Amino acid sequence: MSDVALLDVLACFAEARVTVLGDVMLDRFLYGSVERVSPEAPVPVIALQRTANMPGGAANVARNVAALGAQVVLIGVVGEDEAATELRALLAGSTSFRTHLTVDASRPTTTKTRYIADQQQILRTDREVSAALSEPVAAAVLKEFSAALAATDIVILSDYGKGALSDAVAAQAIAAASAAGKQVLVDPKSRSFAKYAGATVLTPNMHELQLASGRECTTDEQVEAAATAVISRGICETVIATRGKDGMSIIQKHAAPLHIRTVANEVYDVTGAGDTAVAAMAVALASGADMRSAARVANLAAGIVVGKYGTATATRDEILARLGGAEADDHSVTSYTLERVQVLLTRWRRLGLSIAFTNGCFDMLHPGHVSLLKQAKLAADRLIVGLNSDKSIRRLKGPSRPIQSAESRALVLSSLRAVDAVVVFEEDTPLNLIAAIEPDVLVKGADYTVETVVGADLVLARGGRVLLADLVPAHSTTETIRRIAAAKEA
Repeated sequence: MSDVALLDVLACFAEARVTVLGDVMLDRFLYGSVERVSPEAPVPVIALQRTANMPGGAANVARNVAALGAQVVLIGVVGEDEAATELRALLAGSTSFRTHLTVDASRPTTTKTRYIADQQQILRTDREVSAALSEPVAAAVLKEFSAALAATDIVILSDYGKGALSDAVAAQAIAAASAAGKQVLVDPKSRSFAKYAGATVLTPNMHELQLASGRECTTDEQVEAAATAVISRGICETVIATRGKDGMSIIQKHAAPLHIRTVANEVYDVTGAGDTAVAAMAVALASGADMRSAARVANLAAGIVVGKYGTATATRDEILARLGGAEADDHSVTSYTLERVQVLLTRWRRLGLSIAFTNGCFDMLHPGHVSLLKQAKLAADRLIVGLNSDKSIRRLKGPSRPIQSAESRALVLSSLRAVDAVVVFEEDTPLNLIAAIEPDVLVKGADYTVETVVGADLVLARGGRVLLADLVPAHSTTETIRRIAAAKEA
């Protein structure tokens, strides 16, 4: 699938409907510092400073689905305790995120508590019961799951070995989803993958694949052999092995193996990368991607989260920025030709992003310029700046201008966070550029009127708007040059 086709997939993320069934839990982080050892025992004393709670397990998978912009239903089991209340509160508030958490008073809400001192985890405590669900609770969970199938596109079974996905529950869930024509992705935890028979895809990490296959899983060839052994047992037709900072491997029954390396500037933390990968894969498949393209999207998403600290998520925009060579937010590009910026425009429009445009000479960047650009960026999702060429400025302002070349001015502008693309134009006005870009918002300073803004009629005729940005007083390039000249004469 080409990058352009993947853009169509990304554009459909908001329409994807995913059901996640599995072991939900609360991840609790207690942060502090250690300055002494306890006199009671040779253990550090942590001076606690703050506490943070995060959805964990299957709840984190669902959180990752929602972060990508898709609709998600989370089904699981919690206890009748404070942790369940905290978890529900963390998952509330989003119209795209629905939870069906069955209460089982006989077991606690699975809670992992991590004690972190001076950025180093020194202890973890787990509160959990890993036994299989009782028959009444399992029946209630499966009832919620079956009810959700009609309005879902794809299913994720997130097994953390805490009892929600017993052999019986997993088998019945897979059978119900298959009967409804839904693909089933399983993030496995069991030593035996036999309980997942009938699933579409298994997404084990290296340790899980090694335990289930009984084979070493270090090299590409070893991963291929282990995954092929799993497939040969008739459990599934595709194994996508997540390999942390080494990316992932796609092994299918009737296709050549494919190994994709993770692209991350730096790897800070691989925690939760598997949750992100299975979530992104499910959303991509539900949005029309083929298996290998979905794996590519999943790998991009995993590469984003391993470059962040802690339990993190990836967004659709972040994946877009990683996709292909011309990145949507690539500030290493000094300026774009009109043809190249139109490629960006195609990407942004497919994702439903709004476009703002402003223009000027920007000869000596000053606070007035910065304020204008910030106001322009706040008016839309992306900002394109039209920059007068050197010849254009000489015609408008005389032979002594510009002070800086177009290349230098474009470099300064492109380094600003507010600016997404810079396009140099040769004409005296940006009229042709505005006609080609068709911005949703046209921005100029408040020293103009709507009637005097070049291109305003074109934008308004298309249903766009013109924004007259507030001015920062006592700042202009011409005045700055005059003061410099006066200072030299003095």
